[in-house]
Amino acid sequence: MSTTGKEPAAAPAKKRLTTSAMIASIAAEGQATRPAPFGHALVELAKRDERIVGLTADLGKYTDLHIFARAFPDRFYQMGMAEQLLMSTAAGLAREGFVPFATTYAVFAARRAYDFIAMAIAEEKLPVKIACALPGLTTGYGPSHQATDDIAIFRAMPDITIVDPCDALDIEQAVPAIAAHDGPVYLRLLRGQVPAVLDAYDYSFELGKAKVLREGGDVLFISSGILTMRALEAARALEGDGIRAAVLHSPTIKPLDVATILAEVDRAGRLVVVAENHSRIGGLGEAVATALLANGRAPRFRHIALPDAFLDAGALPTLHDRYGISTDRIVERTKGWLEED
Repeated sequence: MSTTGKEPAAAPAKKRLTTSAMIASIAAEGQATRPAPFGHALVELAKRDERIVGLTADLGKYTDLHIFARAFPDRFYQMGMAEQLLMSTAAGLAREGFVPFATTYAVFAARRAYDFIAMAIAEEKLPVKIACALPGLTTGYGPSHQATDDIAIFRAMPDITIVDPCDALDIEQAVPAIAAHDGPVYLRLLRGQVPAVLDAYDYSFELGKAKVLREGGDVLFISSGILTMRALEAARALEGDGIRAAVLHSPTIKPLDVATILAEVDRAGRLVVVAENHSRIGGLGEAVATALLANGRAPRFRHIALPDAFLDAGALPTLHDRYGISTDRIVERTKGWLEED
């Protein structure tokens, strides 16, 4: 209490981060976005292909499948909070000639429904497309909802393709591509207001192909998902310091486009940095490192990924900075590695 008899002046209010932990957009303030690219792309595909059906485990709104449900209510199935039932039903529909898109959160598909996906879908090579929101660190709700190990889990499953799109354009083009693929696909889904990044580049999605988005002679970023967006931002920032960074976007994690990766790594003299929104265990970084060593390549190699840990809850900007996948942290770490060399 103040000894003057007056209440002390209140401290200036600090600006609070108001990012929703569950459904926060990963778009930066003022960044161009497109709403629900997955939902809209699936509707457009379903107009042309009567085999397309949609299923969800009580998460239509949070995987953008509600857009499909409004357009095609007779081809939409709400399975409730039962991922095992979701995947088994999708397998049954695939056996009857449909192309099911099953949506849930990535943690629930990877951890809760793994055996059902393995036995009912992957072993049978059925064309079920598993589109899962909240991949990696795209929610602040903590370990129960952060799918930081989903790629590692599905990379170990035979006969399943893994796609990690960067932005709205990637998703829009990936949807018909994975539907046409004769086999199961796991898609790491960005939902809601999704950044529009790749429109500025001469880019088109091809299943199984990595694409060079930007040239540079000092650093080669090999990235997937939202870390391609961050790698592009970091490359522009590094350019201000005279550092030229290339970006190779690898939206398909399995099968990996080893030929393109080797061709880019063979351009000597560049620091190779793999950047991913996933644990450093079992993801893109390990896949690239294995491919390099198996083919006799040993470049200067560094890895930007999430730690092998259960991550904190909180606002996404804070968490991305804390765990090293924000643009500023990528720039900082890349400069440090170049100075070491």
